[in-house]
Amino acid sequence: MRIPALYVRPEPTISFEFFPPKTDEAEHSLFDETVPVLKTLGPSFISVTYGAGGGTRDRTLRMVNRIRTEFGIESMAHLTCVGSTRAMLASVLDEAHSLGIENILALRGDPPKGQTEFKPVEGGFSFGVDLVRFVKNRNSFAVGAACYPEGHVECADKMLDWDRSAAKVEAGAEFLITQLFYNADDFLAFEDYLKNKRGIKVPIVPGVLPFLSTEQIKRFTRLCGARLSDELNHKLEAFAGDDEAVRKLGVEVCTGICRRLLDHGVPGIHLYCLNRHASCMEILNNLGLAKNV
Repeated sequence: MRIPALYVRPEPTISFEFFPPKTDEAEHSLFDETVPVLKTLGPSFISVTYGAGGGTRDRTLRMVNRIRTEFGIESMAHLTCVGSTRAMLASVLDEAHSLGIENILALRGDPPKGQTEFKPVEGGFSFGVDLVRFVKNRNSFAVGAACYPEGHVECADKMLDWDRSAAKVEAGAEFLITQLFYNADDFLAFEDYLKNKRGIKVPIVPGVLPFLSTEQIKRFTRLCGARLSDELNHKLEAFAGDDEAVRKLGVEVCTGICRRLLDHGVPGIHLYCLNRHASCMEILNNLGLAKNV
């Protein structure tokens, strides 16, 4: 199933995102415990991230294939420019095609650990839009791309970054999934600009991350440039020593964001589940969207 077709259905398209575990034991736990629980929620698809320089290439493609074949859930592989030549990227895409994988999320990717800025390898790509164009012209994949309601952390001009999101669509991206954010107004302003100023018609899907600890969400938002309101920061600090209280706060905050955006008419919600199931289950239950629970 090609993911763009999922977003034309009348009901919201709910999807989850995993990262490849670092060990076989953690991967077994993910497939024995987390995936079966999340399947009961009726997701339309699951995406799997891709390590810097293709460091998780084999695990990413194996996970995507297992989710599709063993659990009957459509799945999408991420692909990044980091540390990869065109030939390396072509090899990954050919392998994905041979496995029957139809959907790719094409990303520039973050600089490798220890580096402060992104530098393409010789023979690689500098920008996500270049990878979108490359994937679009190989093996007939359905291609998605990332976007940033608050602007990319490396771009000082938010409107310029929004224009870069439009350029990805013009290059062939068939849907956009956002970076995490915690103010629905930021998403709505971004969506309005793309739709009404740039004429973008592809699905623009909010990516939502239910946080697990104060330290974790502060680190994530610092890395990607997402804002936390003063009120939310105050609550996070008040609960800093109680991860379960912070997790429940994350469920409350993300439920509110999702409810507002679903009422607005977004085509779906993409939940960054961090390979856990509890918060996603509670959010979808709160929204009345857990299909089989």
